[in-house]
Amino acid sequence: MPRVAAESQEISLDGGWESPTLGELLKALEDGDRKKDTGEDALAHHILDLTSPETRPVPFLLSFNNLCYDVRGKAGSVKTLLNDVSGEVCDGDILAVLGASGAGKSTLIDALAGRVSSLRGTVTLNGEKVLQTQLLKVISAYVMQDDLLFPMLTVKETLMFASEFRLPRSLSKSKKMERVQTLIDQLGLRNAADTIIGNEGHRGVSGGERRRVSIGIDIIHDPIVLFLDEPTSGLDSTNAFMVVQVLKRIARSGSMVIMSIHQPSARIIDLLDRLIILSRGKSVFSGSPTSLPQFLSEFGHPVPEKENITEFALDLIRQLEGSSTQGTKELVEFNEKWQHNQSPRATPMTTPYKALSLKESIITSVSRGKLVSGSTSSNPISMETVSYANTPLVETYILSKRYMKNWSRTPELITTRLATVMVTGLILATIYWRLDITPRGAQERMAFFAFAMSTMFYTCADNIPVFIQERFIFLRETTHNAYRTYSYVISHALVSLPQLFALSIAFAATTFWTVGLSGGVESFLYYCLIIYAGFWSGSSFVTFISGLIPNVMISFMVTIAYLSYCLLMGGFFINRDRIPSYWIWFHYISLMKYPYEGVLINEFDDPSRCFVRGVQVFDGTLFAKVPDAIKVKLFDTLDNSLGTKITESTCLRTGTDLLLQQGISQLSKWDCLWITFAWGIFFRILFYLSLLFASKNKRK
Repeated sequence: MPRVAAESQEISLDGGWESPTLGELLKALEDGDRKKDTGEDALAHHILDLTSPETRPVPFLLSFNNLCYDVRGKAGSVKTLLNDVSGEVCDGDILAVLGASGAGKSTLIDALAGRVSSLRGTVTLNGEKVLQTQLLKVISAYVMQDDLLFPMLTVKETLMFASEFRLPRSLSKSKKMERVQTLIDQLGLRNAADTIIGNEGHRGVSGGERRRVSIGIDIIHDPIVLFLDEPTSGLDSTNAFMVVQVLKRIARSGSMVIMSIHQPSARIIDLLDRLIILSRGKSVFSGSPTSLPQFLSEFGHPVPEKENITEFALDLIRQLEGSSTQGTKELVEFNEKWQHNQSPRATPMTTPYKALSLKESIITSVSRGKLVSGSTSSNPISMETVSYANTPLVETYILSKRYMKNWSRTPELITTRLATVMVTGLILATIYWRLDITPRGAQERMAFFAFAMSTMFYTCADNIPVFIQERFIFLRETTHNAYRTYSYVISHALVSLPQLFALSIAFAATTFWTVGLSGGVESFLYYCLIIYAGFWSGSSFVTFISGLIPNVMISFMVTIAYLSYCLLMGGFFINRDRIPSYWIWFHYISLMKYPYEGVLINEFDDPSRCFVRGVQVFDGTLFAKVPDAIKVKLFDTLDNSLGTKITESTCLRTGTDLLLQQGISQLSKWDCLWITFAWGIFFRILFYLSLLFASKNKRK
């Protein structure tokens, strides 16, 4: 009989057994390990039986029947990933799904977790359908196969943020920290608790430790139903066994654990309660691992002595798939007959005890110590109406705090972005150094503004990979209601504002006085604000694109193309009144139109400033090389026709005239500022909608 040593009283898993909480089990294991390390009498250890011939009444039964799932190929062909798969799992059980690559293990886990949208068949919890419900999100957790973590947070910080998102709000911060410390000890991460997760550019925890952190994030709130996609992937046998031991204790604390696994060791098999083996989407075995040798023997393939039973079974299935014309059809049919002849397993529906409804079962689990999000001791079923652990304001604060902490530990990125903006400003400052007030100076000012405003938007393109990298973290956390989507969007916007403001001040201070822009402090402040608004709208646009298109290269292509069109239609290369009528609509949705017009108005909207005086009107024409004396005589001949006296000092074109010449007469500079800010808000709303509808963590 498989056993796990524990330093506690002997616990018999019979009908009168009372499930300890996860915290109690973890403490018992920690105490046992500590005494073992210190050399205390090992014989004093008692035994925690993990199996028992008697089945105690269970409050939960997850049943799935006749699950089928098909996908269509490019040529219209249909591939069946799940074909009439059925089974059940009770609380206290670990159900493992085995099979070769492509057998449908991950697909079945996704189907049971409600991550498959076109699934056929039924999945019930205590007789009630729970797929696609808020309740399933609250009482369950899903551990993905990939490790999706913020690289610059430490192990302790990562788990602490997870506890703030998932544990009930009634728990104090000290209680949450205590739970995190317990989990760190149980996962064997004490020595790595203050080490960052790390990535390609920053050395952090090892691959095995990273995997355990990923699991810890989703078991922090002690879920009633826990789904895991190959939790032992990438771990050595010792770490894999330790992970399954943790999962076993979670199950015994009143949870049901459903996981896919690839060729488990004999020690891990001893910890499993139920086993489903798949072959090309069909179930070829379903039952207790202890009955698998008998099943194979009756099928005519007894397991050799000292052979790993699951490895032998998978090798047999692989042989049948490759050598027989009918594949595993005979094994599937034998499994159906064998299942029919087996005595029914004791469940809440078959025991003499009164079966509990889903609501009663949840109340029982919470009263035993489950920390289901939204539940309290006085109202343990409140998760039916409250599906989040925190209020939107608290969620926004926690998300902002996490992002700022992760971002602040990447000084090279902060410095690089600031340096890029300042170098661009310095290059522009040296090229357009102290522009004069002449026709050519006016033209150079317009060219400077066009390039400067476009720089604001193109610089923001480096934000594209940011959300794409975080997208799967967002999907994992929001799938089980860690926080609301709009809380994420608001926090994402809030934390970007200080960064953008620093960039705006740096660029404005680098270029305003060096280029020779006019207006003093008031004009400088507006110049800072319009640059800030440009950064804001540009950042919001690329954030929306990255949320809508989860591919870095395609997102870059779409962003660069759209910004190029905006620059073309923004008013510098072609005036508004010269744009064809069938393209005039794009002029008004150009992101660069409004900041460009705003800075032009800020610079030129002054009737007292003259940019063309007397003979300067001939600059850029055939008369430019003619001596000034002849130009003055030409003015004398025109005086009678024009009805005014023109001298070398006569102002012929003010800044206001230049604005009218550029077709800038519809908006004030403050209108341009507010519209630019409004564009940013508009794209943040589109970003929210893209997350709400386009970023679904489901298979179609």
